[in-house]
Amino acid sequence: MSPAAIIAPSILSADFAALGAACVDTIHHGADWLHIDIMDGHFVPNMTFGAPVVTKIRPHIAKPSTPHGKGTFDCHMMIAEPKKWVKDFRKAGCDLYCFHYEAAVSSTAAEKPQENTHRQTNPKELISYIHANDMLAGIAIKPGTPVDILFEILDNPEKNEVPDMVLVMTVEPGFGGQSFMANMMPKVEALRQRYPDLNIEVDGGLAEGTIDQAADAGANVIVAGSAVFGAKDPADVISKLRAAVEKRR
Repeated sequence: MSPAAIIAPSILSADFAALGAACVDTIHHGADWLHIDIMDGHFVPNMTFGAPVVTKIRPHIAKPSTPHGKGTFDCHMMIAEPKKWVKDFRKAGCDLYCFHYEAAVSSTAAEKPQENTHRQTNPKELISYIHANDMLAGIAIKPGTPVDILFEILDNPEKNEVPDMVLVMTVEPGFGGQSFMANMMPKVEALRQRYPDLNIEVDGGLAEGTIDQAADAGANVIVAGSAVFGAKDPADVISKLRAAVEKRR
């Protein structure tokens, strides 16, 4: 049996003028996690918000009592220098720090925003560093990145260097409201077949009309933005997304 369904609405689609209240309402509607999209204008051609916003909304949502538990702040780091921001986001209240593979293989090992170094980091080092900072680690891949590039990382016998979650992007990262890319589902299927207990997240274009494809492939962590925040009955949407995953476990 694959892991339980986790519904993680993306607050990028929330009302920014009342963000704290929107986060509270979403958890009350049945969401498990909050998916927080961090964009720096470099790794992706868009900007959202940083650690100060996470700090402000954290008091509105109780920290999870167990790893992966309700209230998890799932920070999707679409940034060019992911290692530099680990400590800031830990202090802000992040629970799961999910960086992009593509950034980790082309960025530095600097550990502070103001620090500069020519030494490169790598995914395994970054995962270990995130764990050392008392957060769960996720690793994300863009649509153009083959999934088998992650197998060496996931098969690593050094468990501290193994991610707690893999995020398969089902749109190009950077903007909300894009159409679901069904041709990404073979990546999810390959991961689920090889790693039956892994939390596999999908992000982009997920809604009632596309959830069955993602659930059939084996995804269990579902990110939905406008489908939840734009719904007349968000609780009903969250319930339907969860049911689609649970009946396929």
